[in-house]
Amino acid sequence: MNNEAVRSNETTGRTWGKRAILGLLLLLACLLPLATDDPYWMHVFILTLIYIIVSSSFRTVSISGQLPLAHAAFMGIGAYLAGMASTLLGWPAWVTIPLGAIFAALVGALTAYPFARLRALYYALASLFLGMAMIYAIVAPRNWTGGRTGLVGIPALFPDDRILFYYLCLTLVVLSLLALYRFEHSRIGITLKAIAQSYLVAGSVGINELFYRILAVAVGCFFAGLAGATYAHYNTVLSYTSFNLGATLWIVIYVLVGGIGSFAGPIVGTVLLVVVPEIFRELKAFVPYVSAGILLLVVYLMPQGLVSLPRLIKSWFAERQRREEE
Repeated sequence: MNNEAVRSNETTGRTWGKRAILGLLLLLACLLPLATDDPYWMHVFILTLIYIIVSSSFRTVSISGQLPLAHAAFMGIGAYLAGMASTLLGWPAWVTIPLGAIFAALVGALTAYPFARLRALYYALASLFLGMAMIYAIVAPRNWTGGRTGLVGIPALFPDDRILFYYLCLTLVVLSLLALYRFEHSRIGITLKAIAQSYLVAGSVGINELFYRILAVAVGCFFAGLAGATYAHYNTVLSYTSFNLGATLWIVIYVLVGGIGSFAGPIVGTVLLVVVPEIFRELKAFVPYVSAGILLLVVYLMPQGLVSLPRLIKSWFAERQRREEE
């Protein structure tokens, strides 16, 4: 058997191995509600699924080389639009959830246009101020949004049935991740990565940098709005503080801890920093310090995030074996 055939078999084996692992993880996620009937833990799992969508959509925007510091605000746009459409107009959740996602994508595309040619720190600062402006815009119309007291009375999609809502969120996570993965590995995603590597080279070969950056923001905001609208019909109460700069920084931490260079990074980071602290919720006051410590350890020891840990362990064992053979 030639080398090309061997490499092909190895690639096929790795592909099927990854699919088997993903299938096992999905099966475990489906069986998770059977392991506990504690409403609090179901609440934690639902929030984890919602923030997996948000953090993964954040990474979708970041592959173009931009750092969107207004991402939680777009989640808030989807949430408030869905909440207002339900409370003021009486529309059902099956209409308001996709409507919130679409509206967030439209706002994202419109606001991305004037900032699309900004890069790196300048884009991050512009998006930071944009997010703050959006929060003030949400608070201002008190008759519609509830102002600083929050929007209350949003109809729950599945009242008193968190297990059913968990499976809805799990379905949305699977569909969202499939869509985002396909987007990233399509020609559009490859083009976005090329722009991130060198926008000058990309522009010299005829790539429309402005269009692709706006498209990345629109796609990322769509899924952020989808998560926000779903959250609105789960929590039934909205507060602007859930979508401010602090919320965005937590999303950034989820992505960085898991690994911004890997598609699985936001998933790993979100699960770790949302679920694990709840195990030690008696020490809730120390959670920010623990999260900061984890972030520092990852930055210094695993710059590519926790998803790189298996590869680092493998290389460590290989290096140790090589030294023993010498």
